[in-house]
Amino acid sequence: MSPFERQAARNETLSAASLLTPAIVLVSAMMLAPLILLARYSFNRFDPTQLMTAAFTPQNYVRFFSDPFYLGVLGVTIRVSLIVTAACLVLGIPMAWRLARSESRWKSAYVMLLILPLFIGAVTRTAGWMILFARGGLLDIVANGLFGVQGVDLMYTETAVIVGIISINLPFTILTLQSVFEGIDPRLEEAAASMGAPPGSSFRRIIMPLSMPGVLIAGALCFILSMNAFPTPLLLGGPRFQMMAPLLYWEFNTNNNWPFAGVLAFVLMATTLGLTLLATAVLPRRFRPA
Repeated sequence: MSPFERQAARNETLSAASLLTPAIVLVSAMMLAPLILLARYSFNRFDPTQLMTAAFTPQNYVRFFSDPFYLGVLGVTIRVSLIVTAACLVLGIPMAWRLARSESRWKSAYVMLLILPLFIGAVTRTAGWMILFARGGLLDIVANGLFGVQGVDLMYTETAVIVGIISINLPFTILTLQSVFEGIDPRLEEAAASMGAPPGSSFRRIIMPLSMPGVLIAGALCFILSMNAFPTPLLLGGPRFQMMAPLLYWEFNTNNNWPFAGVLAFVLMATTLGLTLLATAVLPRRFRPA
């Protein structure tokens, strides 16, 4: 490389850095600073009369990891998130594949129908599930009319929470997977078919290995959204069904126990990040996202 080219590359790097610096400073100020402050709060003490008092003690972390109740809530959150992620991938992969390979003139309409639920808030959609699942609701009426079964009430159960979170996360999963499948050359399927491979075999042995990095990203997105779900577990699960996000809100807003709420927040973030990285690590290297 000539001196002129090196100088041009150096100037380009400096120009890019100067453009990125304001954004980096803004993100650091708006995201990292609150996290650092919350981390400091998590080591303070809580007093019912004085609320948060300055200290530096691991007592709040010891309380979380020594109490079976909080460990159970974390376990329920992980279990629900894994079930939701698996269900979204099982349902989303064939739907995304069909949408990606569709040549219909209605394809744009199908995509719009998929995006349309995202214009409705999670609370509103959850309220719809409450009407469906409650005793005397639509599901109870249909079960009574068709099968003579009365008293169908799924409200305040783990099943209701799982179904509700799936309905919210599934469009994100499908949209992510659709972009992945559209990036795979259709001529690969044609080549496999010309050599006698049935469609199912070519999809399993060619398309899925090529799309695994995207599938991992879609699964990670779904898992993160499920771990941090708030209105759906709160409304469909009720007070007896606990997940980490509603519990964090309860400690922060109702009990005013900011130190312990900080512990819940960091445990939730660390668990989500750790399990996501673990899923990436256990996959073969060729399947990992670049």
